[in-house]
Amino acid sequence: MSLTYVSAELRRLVATRANRMCEYCLIAEEDTYVGCSIDHVVSEKHGGQTELEKLAYACLTCNLAKGSDLGSIDPATGQLVRFYNPRTDRWTDHFELRGASMVPLTNIGDVTCRILGFDRPERREERQLLLAKGRFPHPHAGGQPT
Repeated sequence: MSLTYVSAELRRLVATRANRMCEYCLIAEEDTYVGCSIDHVVSEKHGGQTELEKLAYACLTCNLAKGSDLGSIDPATGQLVRFYNPRTDRWTDHFELRGASMVPLTNIGDVTCRILGFDRPERREERQLLLAKGRFPHPHAGGQPT
């Protein structure tokens, strides 16, 4: 399967809409080592389209962890649960920041947190350092889907 080319203009629109921060873990692009990239919320292999309303801005860590997955198994119920979708969900409905920790509030938040590794020790430590410098969370973090 070949991947669809994402034009420079479409990349700019996605980045601008996201305020140049990862729409999953809320880290600002300038605070990442390699920046952010375009993520198909639903991967192309699952029928996702390369259109503005189907794309998200994601740091490399979140994008690689998510890959082409759509969700994961909820350990409590054994049921398949979809991931958080920045185009249709409100971040604050599924997650809460408690200091440097990201706490899931729903089963969607839980599977997203677990698979994307939001609360791995090194990611928590990174957020703690950014918090101390007043660089996390981004002023536009959370809120309504766009």
